Amino acid sequence: MIRLLLLTVGLVSCFNAWSSDREVVYIDSIAVTGNKQTLSEIILREMSIREGDTILLEELPEKITWSEQMIMNTGLFNRAQISYQAWKGETNEVQLLVTVEEMWYLYPIPVFELADRNFNVWWVDQKRSLDRTNYGVDFAHINLTGRKDKLKGSVKYGYTRKYALSYSMPYLNKAQTLGAFAGVGYWRNREVNYRTTDSRQQFFRSEEGFIYERFTGEAGITFRPQLQSYHDLELSFTQKRIGDEIALDLNPDYLLDGRHRIRYFALRYNYFHENRDVAPYPWEGSFCYGSLLKEGLGLFGERSGLTLFTGYGKYIPWGERWSLGLVMRTKLSIIRSRQPYQDNRGLGFSGHTMRGWEYYVIDGMDMAMGKSSLRFRFAEYNFNFGKLMPISQLRRMPIKLNLSLNNDLGYVNSPYARPDNPHSNRLLWGGGIGLDIVLYYDKVIQIQYSLNDLMEKGLFLHLSMNI
Repeated sequence: MIRLLLLTVGLVSCFNAWSSDREVVYIDSIAVTGNKQTLSEIILREMSIREGDTILLEELPEKITWSEQMIMNTGLFNRAQISYQAWKGETNEVQLLVTVEEMWYLYPIPVFELADRNFNVWWVDQKRSLDRTNYGVDFAHINLTGRKDKLKGSVKYGYTRKYALSYSMPYLNKAQTLGAFAGVGYWRNREVNYRTTDSRQQFFRSEEGFIYERFTGEAGITFRPQLQSYHDLELSFTQKRIGDEIALDLNPDYLLDGRHRIRYFALRYNYFHENRDVAPYPWEGSFCYGSLLKEGLGLFGERSGLTLFTGYGKYIPWGERWSLGLVMRTKLSIIRSRQPYQDNRGLGFSGHTMRGWEYYVIDGMDMAMGKSSLRFRFAEYNFNFGKLMPISQLRRMPIKLNLSLNNDLGYVNSPYARPDNPHSNRLLWGGGIGLDIVLYYDKVIQIQYSLNDLMEKGLFLHLSMNI
């Protein structure tokens, strides 16, 4: 806010000698500096200001601040700042200088990770078993050719054998509106979650070999006609195999009808509108999305599902230190026939989680949830590792510390619910307090003390590294 005020005062000072009919400025040129890997046109694509634009003087500071935030939301930079130079006299021309500090883009990371959905499930339910961990290497280059293209690979052993490779190129055409992506992956396990009982995952382990295998391949195109709007269309193929112990005995509904193999093509359309200041941890702005997924295109006759996912979030700042975040997400199964067990998720996976319910998985065809967080920023630091950090892009680490007051509501509709899963088809509540630690720009650690309407409480840890 202070920087925005100073920028406004500075611009007004530069143009206060002009007559009253000089209420606009002309963007004469935009230069970019500090980008060693990233192409300048990729940075300019994120700005709401273009060379040759004529902008009201009073709107320029806000457009500059918003453009800085959009550049940061690419995830490619530690810092982005736009400065200006105004030519006084008979012209009202402005030259902009975009200064960026690039992140470290290459992440060949040795992996030692938990196989369970979250830290608390592994620590409490699974008794901190090292048998439920994965080890290997994750490779990611998030800016391979300087065009914001991402190459990711993964080789993992342990609880899950995983081999995966993907590549995405967001900009293929000169207008930077069309992109493409593709990926393949193969997983196999000796142990599998075969059923849900009392809203807890039940597992079966085979000592004789791998009991679960999955292969996926996908390819698609992306379309970004405006800065804040994203579309993508994806075609994928999936094949799953399950051992006879699961298919015939423990849960014939795992793949439906006692199948031990299922194959299907799927078509998915996604729309996302982004208007948050900092996407990984928003303080101000909003987002919305919609996703329509058709699983089974009639080629194999083994799968038929049609699901709509939607979401909306609004973040309202109060002064410099307070912000209220409100998020709603839904899932609607349009095809109402029974779905395979593994595809009948309501709450407990991905972004469909509620605070206080981390130990539970609630299956169902439909789901609605609302989450709120009132946050207070009580400290902010800039830590410099100096020469102790050999990677120069990581030496300066901004740290933000926030307290949060959380409140969540959710409902899962499950027309095929079993009597031993009593938490579907009723209103759920969870909430509590937390400490949110934001490192660099997009690494978030959340330590939360939460409880639910069953009066169960505990300390929960959540990590989001955004690589």
